[in-house]
Amino acid sequence: MNAFPHAGNAPTNATQAKERLYAQLAASLSRMSRATSQTADLCQQLETDLHAMRTFAGLDAAKLMTADVDM
Repeated sequence: MNAFPHAGNAPTNATQAKERLYAQLAASLSRMSRATSQTADLCQQLETDLHAMRTFAGLDAAKLMTADVDM
Protein backbone atom coordinates (compact mmCIF):
# COMPACT_ATOMS: atom_id res chain seq x y z
CA MET A 1 0.00 0.00 0.00
CA ASN A 2 1.31 3.42 -0.98
CA ALA A 3 1.67 5.95 1.87
CA PHE A 4 1.34 8.79 -0.66
CA PRO A 5 -1.94 8.35 -2.53
CA HIS A 6 -1.14 11.17 -4.96
CA ALA A 7 2.41 10.02 -5.70
CA GLY A 8 1.99 9.38 -9.40
CA ASN A 9 1.94 11.37 -12.58
CA ALA A 10 -1.45 12.90 -11.80
CA PRO A 11 -1.19 16.53 -10.66
CA THR A 12 -2.24 17.25 -7.11
CA ASN A 13 -4.64 19.95 -6.05
CA ALA A 14 -1.66 21.98 -4.79
CA THR A 15 0.08 21.66 -8.16
CA GLN A 16 -3.08 22.71 -9.99
CA ALA A 17 -3.53 25.66 -7.63
CA LYS A 18 0.11 26.70 -8.14
CA GLU A 19 -0.25 26.50 -11.93
CA ARG A 20 -3.47 28.52 -11.78
CA LEU A 21 -1.77 31.19 -9.65
CA TYR A 22 1.19 31.33 -12.05
CA ALA A 23 -1.24 31.74 -14.96
CA GLN A 24 -2.95 34.58 -13.10
CA LEU A 25 0.43 36.17 -12.39
CA ALA A 26 1.41 35.90 -16.06
CA ALA A 27 -1.87 37.52 -17.13
CA SER A 28 -1.41 40.29 -14.55
CA LEU A 29 2.16 40.96 -15.68
CA SER A 30 1.00 41.08 -19.28
CA ARG A 31 -1.68 43.67 -18.42
CA MET A 32 0.86 45.68 -16.43
CA SER A 33 3.28 45.58 -19.36
CA ARG A 34 0.59 46.90 -21.73
CA ALA A 35 -0.37 49.63 -19.24
CA THR A 36 3.28 50.64 -18.83
CA SER A 37 3.68 50.81 -22.60
CA GLN A 38 0.55 52.95 -22.92
CA THR A 39 1.82 55.22 -20.14
CA ALA A 40 5.15 55.64 -21.94
CA ASP A 41 3.31 56.50 -25.16
CA LEU A 42 1.16 59.06 -23.34
CA CYS A 43 4.25 60.59 -21.69
CA GLN A 44 5.87 60.95 -25.11
CA GLN A 45 2.72 62.62 -26.46
CA LEU A 46 2.64 64.94 -23.44
CA GLU A 47 6.27 65.89 -24.04
CA THR A 48 5.44 66.69 -27.68
CA ASP A 49 2.41 68.75 -26.66
CA LEU A 50 4.38 70.67 -24.03
CA HIS A 51 7.07 71.49 -26.57
CA ALA A 52 4.41 72.79 -28.97
CA MET A 53 2.88 74.89 -26.18
CA ARG A 54 6.29 76.39 -25.31
CA THR A 55 6.87 77.23 -28.96
CA PHE A 56 3.42 78.81 -29.26
CA ALA A 57 3.86 80.79 -26.04
CA GLY A 58 7.24 82.05 -27.23
CA LEU A 59 5.85 83.14 -30.59
CA ASP A 60 2.83 84.75 -28.92
CA ALA A 61 5.07 86.64 -26.48
CA ALA A 62 7.25 87.84 -29.37
CA LYS A 63 4.16 89.13 -31.20
CA LEU A 64 3.03 90.94 -28.06
CA MET A 65 6.44 92.56 -27.64
CA THR A 66 6.54 93.76 -31.24
CA ALA A 67 2.99 95.10 -30.95
CA ASP A 68 3.98 97.11 -27.87
CA VAL A 69 7.02 98.53 -29.64
CA ASP A 70 4.96 99.62 -32.66
CA MET A 71 2.52 101.64 -30.55
